[in-house]
Amino acid sequence: MKKRDILTPIGITLGFVMLMFGILASGGSGGFSSFVQVSSILIVIGGLAAAILINFNLEQLKLTRYVLKEAFHKNEQSLPELISLFTRLSERARREGLLTLENELEDVDDPFLKKGILLAVDGIEPEMINDIMSAEIAALEERHLKGRTILEKAGEYAPAWGMIGTLIGLVLMLNNLQDPSTLGPNMAVALLTTFYGTVLANLVFIPMAGKLENKTDEEIFFKQIVIEGVIGIQSGQNPRILEEKLSAFLSNEMKQKAGKQAEEEFMGESVHEA
Repeated sequence: MKKRDILTPIGITLGFVMLMFGILASGGSGGFSSFVQVSSILIVIGGLAAAILINFNLEQLKLTRYVLKEAFHKNEQSLPELISLFTRLSERARREGLLTLENELEDVDDPFLKKGILLAVDGIEPEMINDIMSAEIAALEERHLKGRTILEKAGEYAPAWGMIGTLIGLVLMLNNLQDPSTLGPNMAVALLTTFYGTVLANLVFIPMAGKLENKTDEEIFFKQIVIEGVIGIQSGQNPRILEEKLSAFLSNEMKQKAGKQAEEEFMGESVHEA
């Protein structure tokens, strides 16, 4: 289940707000308007867009919308709940057989998890299940990498085009040294293009690419636990042993939280029975 990730817009907004606050607090004569230079914006944005169009093909560029969307959403994946699910499925499989697990699929939303259970129900060998599901993880990682590369390249190109704008401003300034009135505007172009490119790279593109990489790592980690659970069910492992094996993927904090929750549920059931 996907939810909005408010940290991404909060981080970007906070960064720009702090930049504006720093500019206004500096007390310069021009204030915020001194940092608005249309020609610098056109150089950075135009050059960046041109470089992206040259670097990527149309199919890759179509991924941009989905990639940006993913940076503002997060997957609600609870590892303790996943382990509890596999423990329950393992108990039922040992008690009633693997075929009965098909009835459990109605409550499973994750396609990867559902596919794994179906493979186990179909009697596929554990080695083959591991190969099939690992191949799907590799394909997912490759797709995510292609989408993330667009942001990473944008993070590389933005400062470079800022530097190009700086060179343009310096050339213009040196060509008009005889006219002192042009020195200020040309120097502004020279400096502000570097400013714009650096801000876009380090506040937008590179952090968003980093967030997407972290999300990919988390998703792969989740799917690896799914593979271990499915193979454990298919091979008929003891539910307690499977639970202990999967619990090794949890951090100490998650283990403590899961144990406390289980204890509270047990106490609640005891009170209810009493």
